[in-house]
Amino acid sequence: MERIRLGIVASEYNFDITMMMLERAKMEAEFLGAEVSRILLVPGTFEIPLGVKRLLEEKEIDAVVTLGAVIEGETEHDEVIMQNAARKIEDLQVEFGKPVALGISGHGETRLQAQERIEKAREAVHGAIKMVKRLREIEKV
Repeated sequence: MERIRLGIVASEYNFDITMMMLERAKMEAEFLGAEVSRILLVPGTFEIPLGVKRLLEEKEIDAVVTLGAVIEGETEHDEVIMQNAARKIEDLQVEFGKPVALGISGHGETRLQAQERIEKAREAVHGAIKMVKRLREIEKV
């Protein structure tokens, strides 16, 4: 079977959490036999969709994993950011016909809850790889 090539777009905002997520994602990809071809760090979750679009445009990328932590603040800003980012990421997945895994935790979570969800990055990688395999299966039919 052809090797799966992943791109990862990770937010630098809440760096202490997101960089640990990135490390977990890279380890999981290696464990599952996938190659992380590109890593793009963006300032925050708001910028993730543009990063996803750029990676999806690359022919050699089979799927993209998004990583971020949207922690609750004093306003509804976290909710707006998360809802819009998730919606645009979904739109890009459909537009390009390539899987994009949502590995962004939040909205409404505390910093402690975000730290407890760092391992969710592994699940995002797993989901992206599974979708690539499923799409390849139906292409063969």
